[in-house]
Amino acid sequence: MVSTLDPADWVDRAARAHPDRIFLRTPAGRELSYASLHHESARFAAALMRRGVLPGDRVAAQVEKSFDSVLLYVACLRMGAVFVPINVANTPNEVEYFWRDSQPRIAVIRPVDEPLLEPHATRAGVRLETLGTDGEGSLPALARQSGEDPPVPRNRSADAPAAIVYTSGTTGRSKGAMLSRANLASNAAVLAAAWHFTSRDVLLHVLPLFHVHGLFAALNTVLASESSLLLVPSFDAASALKYLPQATVFMGVPTHYTRLLQQSGLNRDSTARVRLFVSGSAPLQAETHREFLERTGHAILERYGMTETLMNTSNPYDGVRKPGSVGIPLPGIAVRAVDDSSGALAAPGDVIGELEVAGPNVFAGYWRDPDKTRAAFTHDGWFKTGDLGSIDRDGYVHIVGRAKDLVISGGYNVYPKEVEMELDALKGVSESAVFGIPHPDFGEGVTAVIVPERGIELSEADIIGALQSRLARYKVPKRVLVVDELPRNTMGKVQKNALRAAYASLYGPAQRPE
Repeated sequence: MVSTLDPADWVDRAARAHPDRIFLRTPAGRELSYASLHHESARFAAALMRRGVLPGDRVAAQVEKSFDSVLLYVACLRMGAVFVPINVANTPNEVEYFWRDSQPRIAVIRPVDEPLLEPHATRAGVRLETLGTDGEGSLPALARQSGEDPPVPRNRSADAPAAIVYTSGTTGRSKGAMLSRANLASNAAVLAAAWHFTSRDVLLHVLPLFHVHGLFAALNTVLASESSLLLVPSFDAASALKYLPQATVFMGVPTHYTRLLQQSGLNRDSTARVRLFVSGSAPLQAETHREFLERTGHAILERYGMTETLMNTSNPYDGVRKPGSVGIPLPGIAVRAVDDSSGALAAPGDVIGELEVAGPNVFAGYWRDPDKTRAAFTHDGWFKTGDLGSIDRDGYVHIVGRAKDLVISGGYNVYPKEVEMELDALKGVSESAVFGIPHPDFGEGVTAVIVPERGIELSEADIIGALQSRLARYKVPKRVLVVDELPRNTMGKVQKNALRAAYASLYGPAQRPE
């Protein structure tokens, strides 16, 4: 059963219809039924209200993934507070920026971080509460003091913000994307239907809860479909393999799948109960897709989303899942590719353009930044994703990279994804990243870093030589550097800004900072 109701109604409806159904359990055996979710999230909402939080107020959270952090999020959903998740890896200075920008009524942090963050909270004018991983902290203690059935206020406006999620900030200060209650409700309902979620499903949840993947694609889809989740604090390949027999759905990022493939126990038997494997947040290599299919019999379903739009496209549940493609637009969502040079729609096929999106999933704008909001939309209301890609004749979307990652070398456009695909196809190459850095002759020099397979030695000259018969000369990297690993963020995306900064002077003194 899938609902397009307001997010608060998900919990109310399930608690009435299926009070004893398990919503959440942990590997340690702790369980939370839908009736208990209704009751305990109300107590957390009461605790927030006792600290002065009203519908529309921001509640910032930089806490570990846990039983209580889920209750905090659901409490905000139910009472109409605006949830502001913050990566636990962010530094105090970065956290202070988020606090100053979002101006939360309270900020919830880990107990261990209170002495460190107190001065930053004072400067930002923010009141702190704490929340730990095992029931400790000032906010859970306050929640336990609430009555047996505390009332929860409702904010029923579909356009009201439900969350502010900050972008990764790879090209400057992070921007707060305002996601409305309607954004969350519509996208969760669409995903639950597209991926055939039912109340019998159990999602193995290994993702962080400060990102749209773990919060909205995963947690909200479970709530909307009245299914269950097995909440694991973080991803570990051996542990994930152990828990897979208890799950019917697994959502991960490409790194999760490459690490699962390193487990000798990954096979058809260990994945027999799972009906769906989903990948997102970063491009999945076609080779990973093929190897996983060979080992397990499961074709990974790749989808495409982003902070500002939630999920946009998905390979079909029933039908062809094309390796290297992120699938077709989800119901009610439109995606188009626009030729940057002419402004015209890119024709179906191999023509690359900037992808633009329209639909009920698209965010309301950037928090308190009308100029950036206006710049992010076309004159006819489509959101400019900044992603470059094409739409083939079957309607499948293929992403070649970010517009900011496009390399212009000697006047020619070089799409990093095309070069990376050729590099990854070479024997002994585990993965690669291609980017542009200042070059005295070409403006930008096409540059690659590669990670060799374990025990394999690769030479720069051999790699470049192999590419010369596979790519046009202007696409062949000027340099190929061998590294142990690629820099990634917590969602598995390769941080090309870090690579550009690290190698900025490779071809001589950098002409300018990025």
